[in-house]
Amino acid sequence: MLQLLRAHVRGAGEGHRVIDHINLKIFVEEGNRYNLADAVAVFHQWIRDGVCPEMLIDVADYRHVPAGPGVMLIGHEANYSLDNRENRLGLLYNRKSALDGTFQSKLAQAWRAASEACDRLEKEGLKFNRNTIEFFVNDRLLAPNTEATWQTIKPQLETFFPGFDIERRGEPRDLFRVSITRT
Repeated sequence: MLQLLRAHVRGAGEGHRVIDHINLKIFVEEGNRYNLADAVAVFHQWIRDGVCPEMLIDVADYRHVPAGPGVMLIGHEANYSLDNRENRLGLLYNRKSALDGTFQSKLAQAWRAASEACDRLEKEGLKFNRNTIEFFVNDRLLAPNTEATWQTIKPQLETFFPGFDIERRGEPRDLFRVSITRT
């Protein structure tokens, strides 16, 4: 399994598929309050205006779920949400469909999409701390939350986020998840 994972991460130029299902969550600044009900209308406006490169389909309101997914903008290739998992509000970009390219190019695409969504939401009154990020892979088979996965992906994250502290989170049953912070 580890050899397969390493081949996926390093071998994009050799015809191997690279890890997909990259997720990034950029947290809202501490003390910044936002009424998630407002996000429903904002996300519907994004669909009408076609502001994202992905095909956007619908909005799902999960505000009733404590410490849950909040308000989700469902897309064909990716979802965006104002996610409140662990009672930590942030913009979550969840890439669902595969992209061509290297791990670095896929991470760059996810970072660009999440950052642009944060830029649009900041016009609505939210403030994001782009020095507090969470990375995870929504694929337990390809990227189990193990030491082997960590040793494979950590150098990739260090290259993309120089100067940030990068720390693996969770337990083996969780998705592979990493906290990325600049101190």
